[in-house]
Amino acid sequence: MWPSLRDPRRTISGVLWLLRSYQASVSEIIPNMIDQAIHKTLQQTFGYGDFRPGQEAVISAVVAGQSAAAIFPTGSGKSLCYQLPAQHLANLTLVVSPLLALMQDQLAFLQRHGIPAASIDSAQTRDEASAVMNGIKGGEIKILMISVERLKNERFRRFIAQVPISLLVVDEAHCISEWGHNFRPDYLKLPDYQRQFGIPQALLLTATATPNVIADMRRRFDIAPEHVVTTGFYRPNLNLLVEPVASSDKLTHLAKWLLPRLKNDTPQPSIVYVTLQKTAQQVAAYLQRQGLVAQAYHAGLPHEQRDHLQQRFMAGEIPCIVATIAFGMGIDKSNIRNVVHFDLPKSIENYSQEIGRAGRDGDPSECLVLANRDSLNVLENFVYGDTPEPSGITTVLEEIAAVTRRGENQWELMLNTLSRQSNIRPLPLKTLLVQLEMRNLIAPRYAYYADYRFKYLIEPETLASHFEGERSRFVEAIQHCAPRAKTWCTLDFEALYRHGIEQNIDTRRERVITALDYFQDKGWIALESKQMTDVYEIRADHRDMATLSADLHAYFTDQERNEIQRIHAMLALFENDTCLSHRLAAYFGDEQAPRVCGHCSVCLGQVAILPTPPPLPALEDKSFTVLCGEFIQRHQALCEGQPPGPERLTHFLCGLSMPIFTPMKARSLAGFAQLEAYPYSEVLRWVDVKST
Repeated sequence: MWPSLRDPRRTISGVLWLLRSYQASVSEIIPNMIDQAIHKTLQQTFGYGDFRPGQEAVISAVVAGQSAAAIFPTGSGKSLCYQLPAQHLANLTLVVSPLLALMQDQLAFLQRHGIPAASIDSAQTRDEASAVMNGIKGGEIKILMISVERLKNERFRRFIAQVPISLLVVDEAHCISEWGHNFRPDYLKLPDYQRQFGIPQALLLTATATPNVIADMRRRFDIAPEHVVTTGFYRPNLNLLVEPVASSDKLTHLAKWLLPRLKNDTPQPSIVYVTLQKTAQQVAAYLQRQGLVAQAYHAGLPHEQRDHLQQRFMAGEIPCIVATIAFGMGIDKSNIRNVVHFDLPKSIENYSQEIGRAGRDGDPSECLVLANRDSLNVLENFVYGDTPEPSGITTVLEEIAAVTRRGENQWELMLNTLSRQSNIRPLPLKTLLVQLEMRNLIAPRYAYYADYRFKYLIEPETLASHFEGERSRFVEAIQHCAPRAKTWCTLDFEALYRHGIEQNIDTRRERVITALDYFQDKGWIALESKQMTDVYEIRADHRDMATLSADLHAYFTDQERNEIQRIHAMLALFENDTCLSHRLAAYFGDEQAPRVCGHCSVCLGQVAILPTPPPLPALEDKSFTVLCGEFIQRHQALCEGQPPGPERLTHFLCGLSMPIFTPMKARSLAGFAQLEAYPYSEVLRWVDVKST
């Protein structure tokens, strides 16, 4: 019998099941049926007449029940590869995205096309998140967007485990690979999440994946080679220009280059990328003095101000944004005519991603690098900022050993607390934990909020009166163990558990949290949670701590070398005497790009030879006491008289943040970042001599 109108088998995937059940000639019928269905949706829902290159192959694979990967250049329509199939899949499409800006941009697009989609993110209130969950439960929402960290949330995991999911989409999927740029350790857990929640298919999307990264992505998600679609990286409308310019001339050169592009009846939308926040402010101020309309944008600005600047740029009210890389992800402005790198980009991948924001409408656009080696040391020094001190790694290992000495095998940690204790920044600390997982020493189990508090929206007695028997006693137990301080009641889980044993009431944590969620859904309480706690199982008691610590530190120094090599590969690209467009495409495995594009600076006869940076004053002429004396005093006051080691001092002098610098207020000291222009290795050697 044909499925009813409300039966999910009326979707394409359901019809495929039906055809197979009747032993129809699937090989002939299915491809034609899929082709007709997706073209109809393309036209009626999205208003497009035809697919862009690569889209149809990916969408057909996904609708036919296969996992796939779309490796398309920035602005080539990767998002449609999940947005369209979601309309034909029986259940929810779950999209993991690394940035809130990306989610918001894609949600706005979906809403304009009448597609029921939502996100659950940190910017929402509890009520807003609950409304989204209710929409998913009721089948009203087809696409849900989240960050990867959301999958560690205790309440969300319990919720999503009850939701049938058809497709897991991983946006910016290169983040899953240690070989890729922007590596995010939590992304490594996505294949496990896919298995845990029984998600049958995965779709990976990225614009910047080298052959090594593509192979890594395929392996982790078990994607067949024929379902990896790469459309090439060559953009014929982008003119890649590299101009050697001394640092002292950069500002005047930039203003002169932008003047005819911004000072006309229709100013050309432009982005100028810089490395540091202070540089963004300085460059924007200089351009304003030259009579150009430009604004600085960076992560140090208030959230509301950044949103306002972005909206004005999108609306064409600000023609030029001077920004750190905090700007651009999720910016879907099709007519950006110019992208300028005032400072060197971090890598070829970052360069490709950033210039990819130009010319999405297909019209000619210019991508200019004002290149020299003056800021090379600053760029390289950022790499060293992510390498933990050996003592920090040992601190983490000792935390694990302390748990096993107590005869326990479950380790609970709060990331920010452990970051302060070990003096390892949160992102490298996550990487360290993932490395311990990959060595099978620990295994993640779940995460939960340590603290729950609520306030009554109805009288406590009225709330309890809604229940009878054991349930009434259970609710009274919660109220008994949640003393009120003025407005908020803080729940003591340990006291509640003991009370439950004494009174023969089931007061397990899971039941209590489920009850609190229910109370909130009913409008009886307002609920808040904080202090995210990660729980790991300890799988091995590694007694040779010194060897393990050394191995882990060696892993981070290997990553250092890889990142430094990326920087020098980028310099080699800019200084080469062969077509820039061809070499850029070849880096990403695209051999189909023309060998001579005819419109890059090399093809136009301008091979870049980057000027040698001016010599820096000798470090030997610097006063160690003047630069470091006050820092050493504050460190000893905070650390029981212990002086800082050479690595810590070098971080301070090169302006590289560490968790311990916050309580010390190190940034306020005169010596902070005074040697940021010097190579990290040279400063470290100088400090090593001076501090002994």
